[in-house]
Amino acid sequence: MSDKIDRRKLLKLLGASGATAALAGCSGGDGDDGGDGDSDGGDGDSDGGSDGGSDGGSDGGSDGGSDGGSDGGDGGGGREIRYGVLMPETGDLGSLGGPIGDGARLVGRQLEGQTEFTFDVKSADTQTDPQAGISEANSLVDGGYPAVVGSASSNVNLQVTRQSFIPNEVVGISPSSTAPSVSQLDDNDYIFRTAPSDALQGPVIAQVAVEEFDASTVSTMFLNDNYGQALESAFVDAFENEQGGEVLEQVSFEPEQPSYSSQLNTAMSADPDFLWIVGFPQSGIQLFRDYYNSYSEDFPIIVPDGLIDDTLPGEVGNSMNNVWGTAPAAGGPGADRFAELYQEEWGREPGVFNAHAYDAAACVVLANARAGENDGTAIRDNMRNVANPPGTEVTASNLAEGLEMAAAGDEIQYTGASSAVDFNDTGDMQAVSYDVLRYMEGEAQVQRTIDFS
Repeated sequence: MSDKIDRRKLLKLLGASGATAALAGCSGGDGDDGGDGDSDGGDGDSDGGSDGGSDGGSDGGSDGGSDGGSDGGDGGGGREIRYGVLMPETGDLGSLGGPIGDGARLVGRQLEGQTEFTFDVKSADTQTDPQAGISEANSLVDGGYPAVVGSASSNVNLQVTRQSFIPNEVVGISPSSTAPSVSQLDDNDYIFRTAPSDALQGPVIAQVAVEEFDASTVSTMFLNDNYGQALESAFVDAFENEQGGEVLEQVSFEPEQPSYSSQLNTAMSADPDFLWIVGFPQSGIQLFRDYYNSYSEDFPIIVPDGLIDDTLPGEVGNSMNNVWGTAPAAGGPGADRFAELYQEEWGREPGVFNAHAYDAAACVVLANARAGENDGTAIRDNMRNVANPPGTEVTASNLAEGLEMAAAGDEIQYTGASSAVDFNDTGDMQAVSYDVLRYMEGEAQVQRTIDFS
């Protein structure tokens, strides 16, 4: 504990360059060392994309120190900006975590060499496990990273924020933790998210069920954790009270089990109009294999964002054409430019929550530049200053210019790739959109978009 306190005091007392030199033995010369081994092979989707993270971005990152950099008025003066990326590269959410993390890592790579700032981006793997997540979060805190993009799943994020970020005064901004309880955290305003709350997604899914299938009854299956329980509850409330439907069976399940046949039998034996499943890809593989071994390929199923993964049909061995879903849309003003940058950097199109991760990283980088120092409290105090109106619009297309403006203290508003990033009093988005998707011939394809505020 004393070592942690000393490090944090050192960050505040010495400024960016002095702290970087003092902590060099912990963070090393490359921005992603330590996180890379987790990203390599964490999901196969990353294609090694997160290897080295911002390697080269932090090499010599403190060269020139923070001469004049802390006043925020000289465009950086060679100052290093540091942020962490805490994602599940392995475990139940591993196939999604790598590409989401790449969205966050992209910001440092895009900006490196475009301004006088340099970037130290450090990756860590939560393993989709709360205890592993806390351990990795503490490593980032001890390494002097004042803001972290992550974590992903709400079950991990709630523990990481309470036990690591909040007590250590580090900004945490999740691109994909959607549990409504995140909004109620006693966080002293250190916790933000660019993903919308499931308090919104539940009603969206209920609406889709009625509009697409004219459904009046449902059975639910949900992962037995904060994410699954909260989203299932939000959906049930909306389906019964807003849509006038009836919930027949509510079946919880544990992650990564060898069989889900018993749970499926309970849910399907009630003869519902459709099945609603909340889970993550690794569990989903076995669950859908069991489903297609016993039940019709024409029966409608709806899933949320946690089960929107283009690798899923191939793993299941079925095109999954009967499966529909919802996920936060990537329809902000910077969406097209972000998609181009992501494709150029990682060699694949962005998927679910990738744009939200880019927006999360962009916000903490801009807030850091405006704050003039790698300090969690100073970054926290500038998050809304760089994201909310009024100000000159900054998107993925002019992010480097926006960074210089933020450092100079000019009024800016970051309008994101996922949505207009406008934080409310609890650090949530004030207005969002959801894509309605359907698996068609092995990939999730957008059918339409629903706006919610």
